[in-house]
Amino acid sequence: MQSLWKSGVLDPQGPVGAAQRLILFDATAIMLAIVIPVIVLTLAIAWWFRAGNARAQYRPDWEYSGPVELVVWSIPALVVMFLGGIAWVGSHRLDPSRPLASEAAPIDIQVVSLDWKWLFIYPEQGIASVNRLVVPTGTPLRFAITSAGVMNSFFVPQLGSQIYAMSGMATRLYLQADNPGQYQGISAQFSGEGFSDMRFIVEAVPPAQFATWLASTQGSGEKLDVATYGKLGRPGLVDKPMTFGSVAPGVFESAIRNAIQ
Repeated sequence: MQSLWKSGVLDPQGPVGAAQRLILFDATAIMLAIVIPVIVLTLAIAWWFRAGNARAQYRPDWEYSGPVELVVWSIPALVVMFLGGIAWVGSHRLDPSRPLASEAAPIDIQVVSLDWKWLFIYPEQGIASVNRLVVPTGTPLRFAITSAGVMNSFFVPQLGSQIYAMSGMATRLYLQADNPGQYQGISAQFSGEGFSDMRFIVEAVPPAQFATWLASTQGSGEKLDVATYGKLGRPGLVDKPMTFGSVAPGVFESAIRNAIQ
């Protein structure tokens, strides 16, 4: 099993995850620049004004110092400015619905959260999968995400940007995997007794291997139609990932319309 360091947000495998980790490191560094001196000064003051130090002067009449007041108020103000600036710039650059800069055309993927499984539809390729998301490396992924039931949360820690899946609507998200590998996807929103097993695997493969997978999947006989989707939407877990070689038109739109309101 991979360590948390090698499988979570501190080991990004795409531009979004890398940018979010940089924000985390920057914010931590700014706060440590305050926390560490405060801890050191607290210990130093306690040591200097100890009972056995005859050189420490007690000044009961001292009450104000302009330079001290300037330092006391300017440092927190600078911290707020720096953290606010990072949050402002980062929230705009990492807007989930903002397209990623890339020479490659994005791939559309429709995501439906079910109780308790994930359905992935590739509308342009006409295929679908359950609890398994195969994507090409170096290519932006343009997600449309909805829920066929209660609110859920779509999150691939190593790719970044957790976003909610809500009934009756589709949220937008752009991600990208830069390196081949298998990355864990999870639901980050409690949604019932099967929530803890609501996981999926993201398989990032080179574009040529992705094309091969598409061809082999399109050649399979199973079809995702309205009846199959109805059975799939019933509460319960699936034993292993599933694939569908063809998808009936309007399945994703039906998932939005028929979601629990």
